[in-house]
Order: sequence, then C-alpha cells, then structure tokens
Amino acid sequence: MSAELSLFYFFAALAVGSALSMVLNLRNTVASAMSLVITMVSLAAVYVLMEAHLVAVLQIMVYGGAIVVLFVFVVMLLNLRQDDFPPGRQRGAKALGVVLVVFAVIKLLALLPAALPDTVAALPEGFGGYRDVGTALFTRFILPFEATSLLLLSALVGAVVLAKRRLD
Repeated sequence: MSAELSLFYFFAALAVGSALSMVLNLRNTVASAMSLVITMVSLAAVYVLMEAHLVAVLQIMVYGGAIVVLFVFVVMLLNLRQDDFPPGRQRGAKALGVVLVVFAVIKLLALLPAALPDTVAALPEGFGGYRDVGTALFTRFILPFEATSLLLLSALVGAVVLAKRRLD
C-alpha cells in the first residue's frame, strides 16, 4: 500500500469518526462544532491528496473557518443552559442514528460496484485551477456572486444587531 493511499484512508476515517462525534455529541454543542472543524480539515486533506488544492483551501476557509465560526456564534448567542434532550431520550436518538448509519452504509455498499466506472477520463490541463475558477466567477456567475455578498453583508449586520443588547 502506498503512502498516499494510507494517508487517504487515515483522513477518510478521521472525517467519518469526527462526523459521527459531531452528530452523537448531544450535550455539548461547542464540542460538536469543534468536531465539525476536524471533519472539514480532514476533508481538505483528502482534497490535497487528490491534487485539488484550490478546493482544499476553500474548504478550510469557507467551511472550517466561516461556517463553524457562525455556528459557534449562534450557539453562544442562544446561551443554552439546559439540556433539550433528557438522558433517556439521548440514548434513543443515538441508537436511532446508529441504526440509520448502518442501514445507509449497507445500501451504499450494495450500490457501489455498479456505480463505479471502468475507466476515468483525464482532466484537461489547469482544470479547477484558480485562474479558471476566477474567470468563471467574475464573468458568467457575477450576479449570483454579488447577490451572495449582499446576503452575507445583511447577515453580518443582523448578527451585530442581535449581539448588541441595546442600541445607542
């Protein structure tokens, strides 16, 4: 087994394990958010192994950084002091989650052999690089890009208004 393949399996197992930790940790939402960070960073490592460096950087910056910071901000803004799930209900939710995961894995493994192609076509030179993505983003997709920036700006203003207790 090559070093690249063993690293791929390590980061894939780390991503799955931290994703399960995120879902199964019902008592501490900040720990769940930190498990989400580990999941996103390990997925970025998988992207690096696949030589998709731009996607890896975007994965860390957008998901591992901005989205998780937003989750932690909302958790701290809500300031939950009591558990929403009593301990008996937590065991039921965890058991149901494990049963659903096992069912999904069995179905995935049954569908996997038929879904994989026999040959993989080679990608053109520079495919998915920063130059092609930037050109497409600021030519064909300029309207959705600007709409997203306005949406994020309004969310930022709303978060500041919610975080400040009284307005001066």
